[in-house]
Amino acid sequence: MKRRTMLGIGILAAALIAGGGYAYYTKSAANEAAKGVSTVVAERMNIKSTVEATGTIRPVDSVEVSSKITARISSVLVKENDTVTAGQIVATLDGKDYEAKRDQAQYSVTNTRAKYNRMSYLESIGAKSKSDLEDAEYNYDTAQSTLEEANSDANETIITAPISGVVVGEPKNAGTMAVQGSDNPTVIMRIADLSKKQIKAKVDETDIGSIRVGQTATFTVDAHTDQTFTARVSKISQTDVTNSWDTSSSSSSSSTSSASVIYYYVTLDVEDPNNLLLPAMTARVVINTADRNDALVVPLSALKTDSDGSYVLVLKDDGTQEQRHVETGIYSDEYVEILSGLSEGERVVNTYKAESSSSKSNHDGGPPPF
Repeated sequence: MKRRTMLGIGILAAALIAGGGYAYYTKSAANEAAKGVSTVVAERMNIKSTVEATGTIRPVDSVEVSSKITARISSVLVKENDTVTAGQIVATLDGKDYEAKRDQAQYSVTNTRAKYNRMSYLESIGAKSKSDLEDAEYNYDTAQSTLEEANSDANETIITAPISGVVVGEPKNAGTMAVQGSDNPTVIMRIADLSKKQIKAKVDETDIGSIRVGQTATFTVDAHTDQTFTARVSKISQTDVTNSWDTSSSSSSSSTSSASVIYYYVTLDVEDPNNLLLPAMTARVVINTADRNDALVVPLSALKTDSDGSYVLVLKDDGTQEQRHVETGIYSDEYVEILSGLSEGERVVNTYKAESSSSKSNHDGGPPPF
């Protein structure tokens, strides 16, 4: 009886030792598995989604002042940075030749009018035919048209500002020949209204779908690195910057084959009350495309994808990992919004350490001895 009692106690002790050893091994294995990964907690915060782009500052209204006639510049009445108003005389051209043509046209009008009056009288008394009167009338009308054209050309020797603004850049000097033309006319000066400015930014095709008119933006320029400016999206171009879709022209087709990235122009109205921004400055723009308050988020590094979509690895209490597919919302620079599939407070795997738990178990060689 005593031997049986001792045997029972021994068996019970062995069972307790075995159970304790298994529990120790299980807990140790879970701890080792947990040590092999870095985890983060799914938490709530305010995030926003943005699109970055680079553009150029430019005035909303600007004009190139050119001449409608070919003549030498006689005088320039303004200089760079001068403020001008619409209609103000800013330059004059040498008009001697055009004044002579106007005088000649005026003489022709006087002469043909006298001939027309005389021919009208002779035709009324039957001394001239109706045809002769019509010819005289035609010559008179032609002379009047020539005079109007000569007057117009003579008036074009006075150059006025078409808009109110500031003279940007140095105007042409007096003595320069101002050449008319629709293709390559001589630009006498440039005038810009610097009270209203815009940014013309290039946005990648992968981001253009999230841009909307009215979205707010911030930007910086190299000239004022310690200051952030604000802007608002006012226009989104409906074609890419090279019109690569238009295969009717050889230049467009060649640009399509050579360009690896498609960009679209986005125009933003700029707020510059202190007039710190100058035309042609490079603006680094951040457009706010979406905001979420109290959103459930995880770091971007914790999100993975497979053929079924996006998923995270949830670390369970026993140290094992559960692959769980999630529905995502907006993305910020560091976080992604989780709409469903994950609860607040759950731990998800972020990044693996250099030494994995599986490689450690191979070195350990199994559970500790009882």
